[in-house]
Amino acid sequence: MKMADAERSVNNLLPHQAFDVDMQQPKQAASKWFDDDGKPKRTGTVWTASAHIITAVIGSGVLSLAWATAQLGWIAGPAVMFLFSFVTYYTSALLSACYRSGDPINGKRNYTYMDAVRTNLGRKYVKICGMVQYVNLFGVAIGYTIASSISMMAIKRSNCFHKSGGKNPCRMNANPYMIAFGIVEIIFSQIPDFDQLWWLSLVAAVMSFTYSIIGLGLGVSQVVENGKIKGSLTGISIGTVSQTQKIWRSFQALGDIAFAYSYSIILIEIQDTVKAPPSEAKTMKKATLISVAVTTIFYMLCGCFGYAAFGDMSPGNLLTGFGFYNPYWLLDIANAAIVIHLVGAYQVYCQPLFAFVEKEALRRFPDSDFITKDIKIPIPGFRPYNLNLFRMIWRTIFVIITTVVSMLLPFFNDIVGLLGALGFWPLTVYFPVEMYISQKQIPRWSTRWLCLQILSFACLIITIAAAAGSIAGVIGDVKNVKPFQTTY
Repeated sequence: MKMADAERSVNNLLPHQAFDVDMQQPKQAASKWFDDDGKPKRTGTVWTASAHIITAVIGSGVLSLAWATAQLGWIAGPAVMFLFSFVTYYTSALLSACYRSGDPINGKRNYTYMDAVRTNLGRKYVKICGMVQYVNLFGVAIGYTIASSISMMAIKRSNCFHKSGGKNPCRMNANPYMIAFGIVEIIFSQIPDFDQLWWLSLVAAVMSFTYSIIGLGLGVSQVVENGKIKGSLTGISIGTVSQTQKIWRSFQALGDIAFAYSYSIILIEIQDTVKAPPSEAKTMKKATLISVAVTTIFYMLCGCFGYAAFGDMSPGNLLTGFGFYNPYWLLDIANAAIVIHLVGAYQVYCQPLFAFVEKEALRRFPDSDFITKDIKIPIPGFRPYNLNLFRMIWRTIFVIITTVVSMLLPFFNDIVGLLGALGFWPLTVYFPVEMYISQKQIPRWSTRWLCLQILSFACLIITIAAAAGSIAGVIGDVKNVKPFQTTY
């Protein structure tokens, strides 16, 4: 079965349907309902694409930015955030140009990040890219499960502490909350494909603004209450931490900031939901500019005001730094918003992985009813739901595995830094740069080629440093963790 046919089947459109429309209907009618590749007409806009990006970008990473700024100081902290925002925007613009091969208006579509790599760089790069991309997506799912459980426990503990008047320490185990999050994700993971997630992305984007604004507001109020701006030009002082810890923490801070900006791995998938005209690349560049500008403003404000409020004592999770107690109801709203946002963000990140496994299964076993057959389940007042047994079982197993691993490795900050480090250079910089050079046929050793290679090499050095710092942090955490017995 051809890849295009596999694509259509995964999206519940039988291959012969588009063919029948083309043969039996006038061309004008066909173009009204179907795009140039035979798929149902895409309806995404700048705003839905921006919502997807903001859902992916303003995630749990924003909560660690005050801590990251504290490690780097008032000069390097904001400068590094701005640098990452610029690199992310620039390389995302390069990547969006690779959605279509050849002609930017009518060229062959690349439906996924890996399709773009295969078309522009060849098959030998696909396996490397796929391994890095899907391991990163798997890691993001684990990070989001951990972060959501922390926020759910924060709500429970703040109410517990408030009721007891501060007498009960309200210690609790994280496992039930991770399991609860996993159950919710099992349900939402049955949404068949990416373009049906737009409503979940919009809700998640609103939630991300909600908790970011609350975190920012609490940071500002804490600065006012302190009567001064804490922090220093060079970051956390030697004495609070050792010189070695200072170096490792500074490196880890780079990973945390990189994670806060990472979304390139799903950019092509988001772009595939966008309608044309104008060209998908133009729409995506505009959506990227809007999204990165908005998130950078939020990041600067949250990171800087969090550092100004807490100085060297800035917490790994900004909202937990304000205590669980006053104003406890506002913190409850913020933590509830985080949980709702992460439910959506988990799906936005995992859909490309789900789709890859399902397409691969369809390619290998095109005649298997277990993989290809949909069972129509009537829903009163709505269209029937197409239940695919393979999709249901495999996605459920995936969520269960990420939940179990989260219970084994429940340390948020170091996992965030490590994920950011591992995904930043290869997926956000190297592959977009190399694909763009190939697509535009930029001559080797030309000025533009050299500038792109220098950018890629500089980002590689940053990634290596960030990975080293995060691994050092993870090693330190593992010594103090008992599997399945983590309490807060």
